[in-house]
Amino acid sequence: MRLAPITLFVYNRLWHTQRTIESLQKNYLANESELFIFSDAPKNESIKEDVKKVREYIKTVKEFKSITIIERQYNYGLANSIIKGATKVLDIYGSIIVMEDDLLSKKGFLKFMNRALEFYKNENKIFSITGYNFPPSLMKISKDYREDVYFCPRCSSWSWATWSDRWVKVDWELKDIDSFIKDKKQQKLYNYSGDDKSEMLIAQMKGKIDSWAIRWDYAHFKNNAYCVYPVDSFIDNIGFDGSGIHCSSDKVYSFGENFIDKNFNIKLLSEIKLDRRIMNEFRKIFRRDLMYYLKNIVKKLIFYEKWKKKD
Repeated sequence: MRLAPITLFVYNRLWHTQRTIESLQKNYLANESELFIFSDAPKNESIKEDVKKVREYIKTVKEFKSITIIERQYNYGLANSIIKGATKVLDIYGSIIVMEDDLLSKKGFLKFMNRALEFYKNENKIFSITGYNFPPSLMKISKDYREDVYFCPRCSSWSWATWSDRWVKVDWELKDIDSFIKDKKQQKLYNYSGDDKSEMLIAQMKGKIDSWAIRWDYAHFKNNAYCVYPVDSFIDNIGFDGSGIHCSSDKVYSFGENFIDKNFNIKLLSEIKLDRRIMNEFRKIFRRDLMYYLKNIVKKLIFYEKWKKKD
């Protein structure tokens, strides 16, 4: 089995980058894996020194089969950096494992991701694999569920892997977004794995956010495809300390002291289908409550009253 290259995107967080790489170095397949590190250039002068420190550190990294560092000469931004960087690696290798600079991994992470890439490479209903799953405090999986993985229409950006033939199917320009906005049925179907998804996709189209992940997720939906999740997470996100570009200081998604390393012997599933009980739990994480909808109604009423006065 040919191992997929690890592709790590870093920016200005030295401590997070160090911990991410140190945990990767402890993985069983680290010394057999090629590592690509994409370092984005500083957006402004205020973080120039922090970016410099990260770049100095990544040049000292060892314990991988090979290490290739790509230092951007100007600021790409997270979305553009990931899209272009992943495309570059996939064009050469055909498969990829992607990490950002705030993800701790267990020793079996690379083993799981590579096995799943090999196992599902000819299964077009699988578009991606992630090493992350939500903590039990957020998502309870019944003890009756005996499997080690599950399938979900929503992909994860907190560690992921894919193949070039899936990646090329993404419409980064969202050419069909106008028809999607008019089609409430399609929006409802898309929101099956989260009430927030259509909202994010439309925000992306309007230029209010710059997210590669929501467009990647939409490609899963357009192709009726799924992401493979492990029941027990191989990944912990340590970025919820207010230091990240898109991460708040909300730590409910992190495991903290409960992130205990184990040598998982993961059994993969050949039959691709959704488990209704798991999806019900999954959807609760992204469910909008009544207060959210009431606030939106109030905002629309205020906007309407202001519009009437102008008219």
